[in-house]
Amino acid sequence: MRNLILILGDQLDSDNPALTGSDSTSDGIVMIEAAGESTHVWNHQARIVLFLSAMRHYAETLRSRDLPLHYLALDDAAETTLAARLRGVIAQCRPEKLIVCEPGEYRLQQDIEQVCRESAIALEVRGDSHFLCSREAFAAWAKDRRELRMEFFYREMRRRQDVMMEDGQPAGGRWNFDTDNRAGFTKTGPGPLPRPPQFAPDAITRDVIALVSGRFSQHPGELDDFHWPVTRADALRALDDFVEHRLPRFGQHQDAMWTGMPFGWHSLLAAALNLKLLNPREVIAAAVAAWRKGHAPLAATEGFIRQILGWREFIRGVYWLDMPGLLEANHFGHDRALPAWYWTGDTQMTCMREAIGQTLKHGYAHHIQRLMVTGNFALLAGIKPQAVHEWYLAVYVDAVEWVELPNTAGMALYANGGRFTSKPYIASGAYIKRMSNYCSSCSYDVKLKTGAKACPFNTLYWYFLDRHEQQLARNPRTVLMARNVSRLSTAERDAIRASARNILETLG
Repeated sequence: MRNLILILGDQLDSDNPALTGSDSTSDGIVMIEAAGESTHVWNHQARIVLFLSAMRHYAETLRSRDLPLHYLALDDAAETTLAARLRGVIAQCRPEKLIVCEPGEYRLQQDIEQVCRESAIALEVRGDSHFLCSREAFAAWAKDRRELRMEFFYREMRRRQDVMMEDGQPAGGRWNFDTDNRAGFTKTGPGPLPRPPQFAPDAITRDVIALVSGRFSQHPGELDDFHWPVTRADALRALDDFVEHRLPRFGQHQDAMWTGMPFGWHSLLAAALNLKLLNPREVIAAAVAAWRKGHAPLAATEGFIRQILGWREFIRGVYWLDMPGLLEANHFGHDRALPAWYWTGDTQMTCMREAIGQTLKHGYAHHIQRLMVTGNFALLAGIKPQAVHEWYLAVYVDAVEWVELPNTAGMALYANGGRFTSKPYIASGAYIKRMSNYCSSCSYDVKLKTGAKACPFNTLYWYFLDRHEQQLARNPRTVLMARNVSRLSTAERDAIRASARNILETLG
């Protein structure tokens, strides 16, 4: 064999650069299911099903193109790690070279490199053309910058890709319409909501569900409502449905939360994008076309495109720029264990119960639920960043480490000390009350910050300010927080510290 081409589980695009120039007479393709990829963090059952089903459907596509494929199924496995199974295929096929598209995880890249060294074969890692900004281009942009800020990167990407630009200026005269996209709901709630498309499991997916239900039955999450797209055709249908039914109202309430509202007007496209069943270029083009036809307003369209063209590309660049150090970042030195109820949702805090409950049911929660509910609590409670990272990587179907880890360590936890954010994203219960109806049915009182009935977010927020007052006072973005806590009397501080200790001692 001349070349062995490795296709990883999140590289399911027909234009995978690893396939470019392949010769069916002298090259082979390998796809590997490995139990270790489901157990190195305690994966949600729906995440396992999504990856395995999408891989098996992609394998059928390769076979239909008469490409020579070695597919190592999980139910055939003796070895548990991807590296061990890859080593076995190399020993069997004896290729001159292994070709792979850039992995989405530093750990996997290191494992693949090690296997090739041990097997004494050449390794060719090809740039990932799925993304609009290469690792090298991002590193060049970031070089010599004192601060990395997504907004400036996003503007450059808009210019470079000529997206929503008019005579060299951003459409509507503004780069960013974020201030138009932060509204909560009135007391009557969101009103009628569009139902996202449901993708009924076919025979392949049903087989995978049976496999996962048996082999990973002790893992968190549910499979009764598995509905995620696992094929290119399903992903395109999901894109069309979002643009038609949810993009027009996506922007205004994209930060809002409500009991029993797991999806709202969100796109639900991240999983398909991160598996590469969709290409970001076609997603952006579909949104822009809807705006140009007058189907979607500018603020909603710009907000959505900023997530794809700006944040998604920026976060990937930061990941590869800062690994492996990002994995161990712990700016505040937090070391508290992750509460067990993060895996069950069994808590009296309505906001946490809702966010975790829908996560366990669907493998999904939107960005504010992740950042300002589960992430905010973890930061305020001083939970060890690595434990929080492993939880996020495990429980969300759209989680791939290149996108999950920077969002967790950098955005939610400020573990990297503000490498690309200007302040810790902390808030009291007042923010959650403003953006949801969670507080109206909670056992705790969002108006109180101390005592047994006080909202834990309030108590821990003020405790955080108390502990980090001097650091917050040095940051222009948080100086008002420091001033607020400086006004507290000694008695008030003592009460906050006592209430916080009571909460933290009983987290488990």
